[in-house]
Amino acid sequence: MKKIYLDNAATTPAHPDVVLAMQPYFSDKFGNPSSIHAFGQETRSAVEAAREKVARLIGSSVEEVVFTSGGTESDNFALEGVAFANEGKGKHIVTSKIEHHAVLECCEFLKKRGFEITYLPVDQYGLVDPQQVKKAITDQTILVSIMHANNEIGTVEPIAEIAKIVKEKGVYFHTDAVQTTGHLPIDVKELGVDLLSLSAHKFYGPKGVGALYIKKGAKLVSFLHGGGQERGRRASTENVPGIVGLGAACALAQVSKVAPLRDKLMQGILSRIPETRLNGHPTLRLPNNLNVSIKYVEGESLLLNLDLQGIAASTGSACTSGSLDPSHVLLAIGLPHEEAHGSLRFTLGQATTEEDIDYVLEALPPIVQKLRSMSPLYKGAK
Repeated sequence: MKKIYLDNAATTPAHPDVVLAMQPYFSDKFGNPSSIHAFGQETRSAVEAAREKVARLIGSSVEEVVFTSGGTESDNFALEGVAFANEGKGKHIVTSKIEHHAVLECCEFLKKRGFEITYLPVDQYGLVDPQQVKKAITDQTILVSIMHANNEIGTVEPIAEIAKIVKEKGVYFHTDAVQTTGHLPIDVKELGVDLLSLSAHKFYGPKGVGALYIKKGAKLVSFLHGGGQERGRRASTENVPGIVGLGAACALAQVSKVAPLRDKLMQGILSRIPETRLNGHPTLRLPNNLNVSIKYVEGESLLLNLDLQGIAASTGSACTSGSLDPSHVLLAIGLPHEEAHGSLRFTLGQATTEEDIDYVLEALPPIVQKLRSMSPLYKGAK
């Protein structure tokens, strides 16, 4: 059976060159980077070389890159680090209703510890209005966190415009760039952010490693307590193979070129299957992301039937794939519960071919027709 992977927003396969770069650091080059002998200095050099590659990709200085275990830790570090370091100035944080759970759950954690959280709405396309951000900021606001692009519907937010407003107010600005790093051009100076999260496995690096950009002079408390690794920012012996892999992925990163294939898939689904809709902004979106709602069917049933045909997709974030609740993102853009339950997310990768898209367009319509034929909602609507 043909196997087609269209769930690259959940994770990407590690590039062969990334795997090759990592291999020596599991065995031959095993020293602790904190050790002063030759074994340690060998791995220390590898860690710092990787840091330079990350900095080069995002336009920062090397001193502003802190390695983490991935996107979730980076988001938590940014929010909690700023919150607890600056609570003397205020205890108000502004974010949006469509953030990744790594941000939303962290905000709920902070809320229980006395912080006030403002969750901004989005429009029908998932866009945050910069003027809404401006209105939400008070003299107690210490942090604004708005994601660079949404992981479910692919909408790219006006980060640079928001950053100008936040900067005028003298407030820290964090963006979750886990879905955009390695796919869109990123320059932290052009974006105007103080903190930026990224994760290696979203752009052909290994799982379990990421980074947090911390602008020079930003005031954060340490997230982990222990040794003085990462210039005292993040205790714990560095994950050398993972960091080397992240550096290699950064060096290989290139702007995604799959938008034409994404558009072919989108036009094919919308034209061949009646009562479907595109979720997210039609143009201001990630080049590899397609999210559609198909009325009168359950997303989980679609996924299972697609999987039987060798096609891997998702209904939204991989972090909530076991949940029966409708996507908070789709509800936030105004979809009713039943349509939110019938969503599909296809995310293309470097290996996606036109033949893959043709195969999906052949397989999906009969699956929808079969499932709708068993749906009392569909029969009642006909």
